[in-house]
Amino acid sequence: MSTAMNFGSKSFQPRPPDKGSFPLDHFGECKSFKEKFMKCLRDNNFENALCRNESKEYLECRMERQLMAREPLEKLGFGDLVDGKSETRTEP
Repeated sequence: MSTAMNFGSKSFQPRPPDKGSFPLDHFGECKSFKEKFMKCLRDNNFENALCRNESKEYLECRMERQLMAREPLEKLGFGDLVDGKSETRTEP
């Protein structure tokens, strides 16, 4: 019996990554935003609700540099923070 492979019968169909999967930031393009977010989490006993501005900025950085698909901030749960509308945010 011959077990020859027929490479022409199926072609590879790439598909986009699952929601929530995105490339690693190999070049550290958003490292400062990530560090700011992580510091906020540590300083606030890992209460992520207190670090929503930092989280939004980090995700915006990733979207701007095509490290994740662009999504409206409202869809990511930041509708109340769009255009600086946060109640907890203080402007200098």
